[in-house]
Amino acid sequence: MKEIVLSQKFERDALLEGRYVQREGLKNATESLQGNLIKVITGPRRAGKSVFSIQMLKGLNFAYLNFDDERLVGVSNYDELLKAIRQIYGETKVVLFDEIQNLPNWELFVNRLHRKGFNIIITGSNAYLLSRELSTHLTGRYVQFRIFPFSFLEFLRAKEFAIDETLELKERQGLLLSRLDDYLNKGGYPEIVVKDLDAKNYLATLFESVLFKDIVKRYGVRYGKMLSDLAHYLVTNHSNEFSYTKLKHILEYRSVHTVENYMKYLSEAFLIFSLDRFSFKLKEQLRSPKKVYGYDTGIINAIKFKTGRDVGRLMENLVAVELMRREVDFYYYKSVNGKEVDFVIKQGQKVVQLIQVCYDFDHYATRKRELTSLGKAGKDLGCDRLTILTWDDQGEEKHAGLRVNFLPLWRWLIRV
Repeated sequence: MKEIVLSQKFERDALLEGRYVQREGLKNATESLQGNLIKVITGPRRAGKSVFSIQMLKGLNFAYLNFDDERLVGVSNYDELLKAIRQIYGETKVVLFDEIQNLPNWELFVNRLHRKGFNIIITGSNAYLLSRELSTHLTGRYVQFRIFPFSFLEFLRAKEFAIDETLELKERQGLLLSRLDDYLNKGGYPEIVVKDLDAKNYLATLFESVLFKDIVKRYGVRYGKMLSDLAHYLVTNHSNEFSYTKLKHILEYRSVHTVENYMKYLSEAFLIFSLDRFSFKLKEQLRSPKKVYGYDTGIINAIKFKTGRDVGRLMENLVAVELMRREVDFYYYKSVNGKEVDFVIKQGQKVVQLIQVCYDFDHYATRKRELTSLGKAGKDLGCDRLTILTWDDQGEEKHAGLRVNFLPLWRWLIRV
């Protein structure tokens, strides 16, 4: 055990030597080290959880254990783990446990260390395993931070693209739109952005690895091909509505229950997430079709069948991920006559903003459709803050007595 922990210390030291992109939320996460709550970092594989944790802990003497190491599979004597930590790291009370979900009964070990006064940071790539154990065994004793692939702002930092007053120059905006197109195509996984790796091969391999290592193997899924078909179908049909019954028929599953279980696995492994249709009636909301999105547009492009890139749907997916990152309460909306609004933002019981996403806004028929849908929803939901996120149009227009703001997607993403 000592040799394993020592070899991982070299891994930790190598990580500490790296130069990294400043991640959003790092300041709050670092400040949380002053408290005695367990720090939980969750998110997709390879999204940067380990590096985020390292950035949090820089300057501190901390112990590091990575449970993605096959040599730690099946560890059952946690006292031996603690002994090895003490041998290698001495009296430190700060520990980072990476990919903790791979350690059986990890919550009991973490709980014990927490009672002993350890300052604990854990990372995990499975939302359910973590949330289940956290809510059962660590209730009220942890604070959680979610890490996604790079946001567009983080992507620009990685590319050393300055965000300053020169952004008002058309030439700079042209360069920025080129970066946004690259971001839409390749996504925000840190290794691709920083190391300029081949996005398609890297992301397709990562997708399959999560499917078969984190889902099929962990849950003992008997029909791996059926799970894979569902995953590929959902990601290819991102930004669209779905229902469990419709998926059952399309993919020829035997039961809706199996579809629901597989959807849950895919969501817990951070491959896809779903969005509820907004309604003031909870029963109607629960019974309505949902919409599905991927966590990264790069993965979508890497695995979908190439029938031409649908920039509008990719933009919508990007906005959905950004709203998740900003931790707002959001939905989509469809009126009784089929008029749809991409995103409904809610605070408490009140709808505070409606957002429509549109790439080809100069086309008259498209412009009229989007304005009509937004105006109808604004009146239905009692909301007068109406926004259309465009590729490069900016301005405002009155429609049906309501003011609609047009804003370039890049401005919304970097909040300028």
